[in-house]
Amino acid sequence: MAKGQTQRTAAVGAAEHGNSAVLVTVASDGELLDRRRIDLTDSELPTHPHHHEGSWAVGRYQNSPWAREISLAEAIELVERVRVAAARGARESLKALAAAAPVPITSIAIRVCPKLPPTIEERIGDNRAQTVADSVMYREALATAAEARGWSVYWYDRERVFHDAATALGCADINALLLAMGRSIGPPWQAKHKLAAAAAIAAREQRMR
Repeated sequence: MAKGQTQRTAAVGAAEHGNSAVLVTVASDGELLDRRRIDLTDSELPTHPHHHEGSWAVGRYQNSPWAREISLAEAIELVERVRVAAARGARESLKALAAAAPVPITSIAIRVCPKLPPTIEERIGDNRAQTVADSVMYREALATAAEARGWSVYWYDRERVFHDAATALGCADINALLLAMGRSIGPPWQAKHKLAAAAAIAAREQRMR
């Protein structure tokens, strides 16, 4: 690298859904470098242990045909198993992404987490918390894995991230740029990919500041 030249780096945007996430990696010069879908856990584990098994354990959905009997202790142990598996899956997924990226990745954008009760039992018992606790668990797994790699974590607001990305680039609307990105990489280029790309841009610009 020539003297005075800034090293080219990249930021990752994550758009999670259940135990999976779309990751879009954008270079500091705006080039789209990578798009991939990852699964943090395998099919042998439930994807929503707080919301499903936890709810069954405390008597929610008792009359539903898909509910099954499980104790609270068993549900808590299951959540912990899923959490450990998600942490491992996040580490392996980000390691693979870092190895494939042509430039160093320095940051990741993850959807901001709501504040929840501190324990698994309390999260299961709280009717609001149990509906979002699984998603939070997966987002926290990604954040922890990223921090272990030395990446900074940018927590984005889904309702504001497109505006924040546009503001960071000094433009009124980011849609044209996102459409061009999609054309450069080809399908699939869906709403979740655009969300992840906008988050990566917002994270990249914040780090550059």
